[in-house]
Amino acid sequence: MPLSDDLSGMPTSLSPDCIGDWNRVIRGILSHAASTGPDLNRVLAAHPDFALGQAIRGISCLLLGRAEMVEIARQAYAAALTGAPATMREIAFVHALGDWLAGRPSRAAARMEVILRMNPRDALAMKMVQAIHFVMGRPEAMRASVEAILPAWNDHPARGFILGCHAFTLEETGEFAQAERIGREGVALAPDDAWGLHAVAHVYESTARARDGLDWLSGREAAWAHCNNFRFHVWWHRALMHLDLGEYETALAHYDADIRAEKTDDYRDISNAASLLARLELEGVEVGDRWEELAELAEIRATDGCLAFADLHYMLALCGGERDQAAARLIARMQATRPAAHEAQRVIAHPGLHIAQGLQAFSGGEYASAWMHLRAGRADLQQIGGSHAQRDVFDRITIEAALRSGYADAAEALLRDRMLRRAGTIDGYTAARLSLIEAVRVKAV
Repeated sequence: MPLSDDLSGMPTSLSPDCIGDWNRVIRGILSHAASTGPDLNRVLAAHPDFALGQAIRGISCLLLGRAEMVEIARQAYAAALTGAPATMREIAFVHALGDWLAGRPSRAAARMEVILRMNPRDALAMKMVQAIHFVMGRPEAMRASVEAILPAWNDHPARGFILGCHAFTLEETGEFAQAERIGREGVALAPDDAWGLHAVAHVYESTARARDGLDWLSGREAAWAHCNNFRFHVWWHRALMHLDLGEYETALAHYDADIRAEKTDDYRDISNAASLLARLELEGVEVGDRWEELAELAEIRATDGCLAFADLHYMLALCGGERDQAAARLIARMQATRPAAHEAQRVIAHPGLHIAQGLQAFSGGEYASAWMHLRAGRADLQQIGGSHAQRDVFDRITIEAALRSGYADAAEALLRDRMLRRAGTIDGYTAARLSLIEAVRVKAV
């Protein structure tokens, strides 16, 4: 009788000697554990013909958004295709990897949705669907996927993790009270679910409750200490809360000790760092020479051309580090993009290019030009992926460009729109800008 893994109950072609490591891989993917890579490597070292393991290796490589990892993903795909006889579920994962390699991640997610329809308790498929939709900026699809299978998870051993995913999708689609309640329930069931923990932190960020957010995260550091670089992102959320409270020195202390504890060139780590520094500078905070190491890494990585989200944070770093020639090369590369049927390249072409040009102009003090470009890209900004909190740095710079180029009415309209998407609340950033606009109008009378 074929083996089943512990978190899906589905038959697997893996031999008994590796099922323990494979179970740890699945749980590690759910919890963003740093041990996941080594666990997967052990499985594939013992069974390189394990098609599902190769598929997960390839998909994980593509999620990294690095040009050199695409070739490794192709190698994994080739190994999966020529591997041992696999189950229909495993074959579907392999074909999903092929879809993404062909430039169609939405089709890869759709193929995994078929897996979930056949087995709604498949924890691995659930998390992979969430990851792909997240990268492609599709929170409604993330929510629909989770809610379709939730009834089958009432007694699932990983129920806490799906509740964490559900909470995040609720927050991203504006259901803040429900997101907080379900996120807390999920963390109670799975205390090592950093994703669910951070989903609740998102609620506090989105509803201007920074002090409550700090209370939520404080004392729960163990929930993300086991994580891969996702732990840097949770610290980033904590720093954002201090930023909103005007506690700039504490935010910078988290930057040095936690967010950039390791000087990696992972685009997600660079995005944490660059977006925090950009926010601080918008508040008039001197950040010293912190841009320099980010700009050096961004200049190297800016040739990747894998994801618009990555490109735009590289642009932030290049502008912050005053690497004008490197920024111009990044713009030229984005202009040369040939989207065709490649979904990620289409997003780089638009809205990515407009936003990048706006950031470049803003950095050079050309605020009217920055406003024009940033406004042109703003309506479709969600397509770059990431969360509302992550993309908010581009909203802030767009508002700032409007203010600095004399479009106070437009800036106020953007602030009001931002407030609507944040449950009508006013955070520190919005309060300061509304006061500035009012002062300008009083002075003009």
